[in-house]
Amino acid sequence: MSNILFLPIFISLLGGVLTLSFWRSIRWQKRVTLLSATAYLIVAVLLLREVIQEGYIVLQMGSWAAPFGITLVADVLSATMILLTGIVGFSAALYSMASVPNQHIRFGYFSLLQLLLAGVSGAFLTGDVFNLFVWFEVMLLASFGLLTLGGERNQMEGAIKYVTINLFSSAIFLSAIGLLYGTTGTLNMADLSVKLTGVEEQGLVNVLALMFMVSFGIKAGAFPLFFWLPASYHTPLVAVSAVFAGLLTKVGVYALYRFFSVIFIGDIEYTHTIILWLGILTMLTGVLGAAAQFEFRRILSFHIISQIGYMLIAFAIFTPLAIIGGVFYIAHHIIVKTNLFLISGLTYQLAGTHELKAMGGFYRQRPWLALLFLIPALSLAGLPPLSGFFAKFIVIKAGVEAGSWWAVGFGLLVGLLTLFSMIKIWAEVFWKRPPETDPPIDLTGKLSAWMLSPVIMLAVITVAIGLYGEPLYQLAEIAANQLLNPQGYIDAVLGGVR
Repeated sequence: MSNILFLPIFISLLGGVLTLSFWRSIRWQKRVTLLSATAYLIVAVLLLREVIQEGYIVLQMGSWAAPFGITLVADVLSATMILLTGIVGFSAALYSMASVPNQHIRFGYFSLLQLLLAGVSGAFLTGDVFNLFVWFEVMLLASFGLLTLGGERNQMEGAIKYVTINLFSSAIFLSAIGLLYGTTGTLNMADLSVKLTGVEEQGLVNVLALMFMVSFGIKAGAFPLFFWLPASYHTPLVAVSAVFAGLLTKVGVYALYRFFSVIFIGDIEYTHTIILWLGILTMLTGVLGAAAQFEFRRILSFHIISQIGYMLIAFAIFTPLAIIGGVFYIAHHIIVKTNLFLISGLTYQLAGTHELKAMGGFYRQRPWLALLFLIPALSLAGLPPLSGFFAKFIVIKAGVEAGSWWAVGFGLLVGLLTLFSMIKIWAEVFWKRPPETDPPIDLTGKLSAWMLSPVIMLAVITVAIGLYGEPLYQLAEIAANQLLNPQGYIDAVLGGVR
C-alpha cells in the first residue's frame, strides 16, 4: 500500500495536465477537475485509513533506501492534512463550476488550481527537507498565477507583495538548507533527527532552527512578517481566496510542527518559548487588524492570522493535550475559514460588493444564508456546541495545566475580539436594512447549486465536529503521540539504516 502515498500528488498533477490539454473546451476542463477532485478525496480517505492501521507508511522513490533517495512518508498528522486538502479541493472545484468566468478558465485557472493542490500534497507527504523546498516553490508558482488571473490593479499589487515576501522566505529557507547539509551531510528528516543530536555546537543548531522558524513563520502568516496576507488574500477570485485561506498558511504551520518535533529537539525550552511568544503576538495583532476592517474578505484575512496564533501556542506548550488541541484546531480552522470565504462570495454574488457598509438586509431576504454564515462564524469565535469551542477549549485547558498564563489570557481575549468581528459582519451584512441606493440593492437573485453545495457541506462538517468530535479528537491524540515520540517516525523511514 506504500504506492498510495504518491497518488494525491499524481492525481493533482495529472488533472493539471489534462485540463491544460483541454484548454479549448471549458466543459471538459470542468469535468476533469470534478473527476480529479473526487478521486483525490477518495484516495485521501483510503490513505488515512491505512495510516491509522499501520501507524506510518513510507515510500522510497526509485527503491533508493533512505537517507539517499527521495522519501515520501505519511503519519496520522500528514494523512489528516491530505484528507483536509481533499475536502478543500473538492469544495473549491464545486464552487468554481459556477463562479469562475470563462476567460479565467481559458487562461489556465483549473490547471493552476491542480498544480497548487499538488504542491500542498507534496509538502505534507515529503520526508526530505530539500523536496519540501521544491514543493513550496510549486505552491508559490501556482498561487502567484492564481492571484494574477484577471490582471486587475489590486490583484497585481497584492500579488507583488505576496511573491516578494515569499521569495524572501524561500531565500532564507534555501540558505538554511545549505548550512544544514554542510553541518550534517544529509537532508532526510528522520536522518537529521539522528545526526543533529551528535552536533557539539548547539548554538549553531539553534541558529539553523531560527532560520527555519523565520521561513516557516512567514509562510504561516505569523508575526511580524504577515502583512503580505491581508494585502493579497482579498484580491483574487473567491474560490482562490478560500483555498488560500484553508490551506496555504497551514503548510507553514505543518512545517513548524514537523521540524520542531522531529528535527530540532535538542533545545526545546529555547525554541518553543520563541514560538509561544510568536503565537501570542500573532493572534493579538491579527484580531486587532480584523477589528479595524470593514471589508468582508479583509476581516477574514486578518482572522487567518489571529487563528494561526492559537495553533502556534498549542504547539509551543508541547504537552500531549496541547498538541491534541493544536491538531484539532488546524482541522477545525481549515473547514471553517474555507467556508467563510465561500460565503463571502455568495453575498458578493447578490450585493455586488464586499464592503460591509454597502450591504444589508440578508437576514430578512435570505434567512438560510444568514444561518449558513452563523455556523462557521460562531464556530470561529469559539461558541458551543460548534467545532471552534472544543478546539479553543482544549488549547486553553492545556495552557492552564501547563501554567502558561500569558497564552491563556491572550487566548481568551482574542476569542472575545473574534466574536466582536463576527458580530460586526452579522450586523452590517445580515441584520441592518440595506442602504438606500439608486437602483435599490436586489438580494433576490438566484444562487447556483454549485456554489451552495460546498457551503452546506462544510457547515454540516462544522456542526458534526461540534456535536460528535470524538473521531477527530482520537486522530489528534494519535498524531500528538507520534509528534511527541518521533522514534517511530525515524524507525519507519530509516529502518535498519543509521
